[in-house]
Amino acid sequence: MTCLKKIDHDPASPPESSKALPGRLIAGDPSYLTWALDRSREGATDGPVRTGIWEATPGETVSIKGDSFEFCHILSGRIELTEDGQAPVTFRGGDSFIMKPGFRGVWNTLETVRKIYVIVG
Repeated sequence: MTCLKKIDHDPASPPESSKALPGRLIAGDPSYLTWALDRSREGATDGPVRTGIWEATPGETVSIKGDSFEFCHILSGRIELTEDGQAPVTFRGGDSFIMKPGFRGVWNTLETVRKIYVIVG
């Protein structure tokens, strides 16, 4: 078993499809595709580490991180994130950012977005 895993930006495996969680939709009708590529550290005190590719069509939702930490690298598309009480920030293909535990705000997908994610917790 290898401890090295390449992240394919266009996975061949079928994704899991989903919609906005109840009570989180603000505008539009975004659809989500998730390719879960790896999950490790099961049972760790600070939670598992999940890695994958996620895609969303345009729409606006409430984003709440709770106790999790998320690193995102935008492969394509454009989003606007507005943390509660802060000015909006735009991210597009090639940009990376983190959302720390406790993040609350609005995720607005302006153009269909695809990202690599790493979530701890």
